[in-house]
Amino acid sequence: MLDRRTLRRLFVPSRTLARYMVRMHLGRFFGILIGLTAVLQMLDLLATSDEIMAAEGANWVSLLSYVSMRAPQLISQFVPFTALLATLLTLATLNQHSEVVVMKASGLSAHRILLPLGIASFIIAASHFLFNETVVVKANADLEYWQDNGYAVDLPPSAGPSGRVWIKEHKTVVLVEAVSQIRNRVVLDKVSLFERDDKGKLEAMVHADFAWYQDGRWTLHEVRRFDAGTHEMTIHPSQPWDLETRPERFQALTVKPDHVSFPKLWQSMQELKKDGLPTARLMASFLQKMAGPASSLLMPLLAAVAAFGVHRAGNLVIRVVFGMALGFSFFVADNFMLAMGEFGVAPPFLAAWAPFFLFLVVGYAVIFHTEEGRLPRKAKKLQEKPIAGE
Repeated sequence: MLDRRTLRRLFVPSRTLARYMVRMHLGRFFGILIGLTAVLQMLDLLATSDEIMAAEGANWVSLLSYVSMRAPQLISQFVPFTALLATLLTLATLNQHSEVVVMKASGLSAHRILLPLGIASFIIAASHFLFNETVVVKANADLEYWQDNGYAVDLPPSAGPSGRVWIKEHKTVVLVEAVSQIRNRVVLDKVSLFERDDKGKLEAMVHADFAWYQDGRWTLHEVRRFDAGTHEMTIHPSQPWDLETRPERFQALTVKPDHVSFPKLWQSMQELKKDGLPTARLMASFLQKMAGPASSLLMPLLAAVAAFGVHRAGNLVIRVVFGMALGFSFFVADNFMLAMGEFGVAPPFLAAWAPFFLFLVVGYAVIFHTEEGRLPRKAKKLQEKPIAGE
């Protein structure tokens, strides 16, 4: 039976080599990420600074607040792209300095050469997922809330999810303009009820400024009821509302996948499933929360073409360009399938993971074609070549 040390050496033959490659890759990754984020943030700030400073009482603190909310979005968006550039730069440097030749001469296969970069990519992917769940979702919600209120200064904290909701309760159609949560109480703003008879004909319209759920029941406040038959208008300060829909359903209907964490999104989907409502759109975004960070794991495979082969006569530049083309193709396919999943055209799992597995196969095919498959062909040619003097 293989002991732990022998098993480790099967995958990581040299800790020194692994640390060297991981440190090289992560150093380039963070350097490119910081530089790219700084440039993009500056351009974005120049484009939006007029709107931010147009708010009454806005000053330099408003600009800093915008940067603190916008920068996490830029970082999360460009992590996979930065991982691709860092991997290409690392492998091209190793190839140019003939370090890959030394590794291959010591008996390392292409997979074992790429393994340290795979470890670094796993660290990046895990950090990316945690960063999205702890920082980016809150930044997305806060920034959208601030933008919806015209970048107002001294804006009170957001009360939770908001958005227009339509539901049907028996013969009544309910329209809610916004859903919020104040402490433990769910509040519905600008509630409209359209009461219909058995034939679907409108009987009355009820408008309330707000409604809240307390002690197991709903209450409408500032109620105005218009009877379509008698044309009479009645006004009440408040009245009970016999609505069977739970507050969790309203919150689930207004949830935005980019604004909530992984467990919260799963909980919202379960609430919708209890009411028999479709969750395919949310499921696509739910799976994308894992597939997005996992895309960094593909970058060593897609960029491996820059590591193997001679670099003279401009070959290395062509290989780097080919690796970038593979990476950009993956990003295009990933965004396309995500859009198909959000529109309900593609199944959620296929929309989130199909590009990943497709380019996983493409990456391995490129390695076998350019590196692993070349050795048997060369050996066969040497066997068929006649020896001089025979």
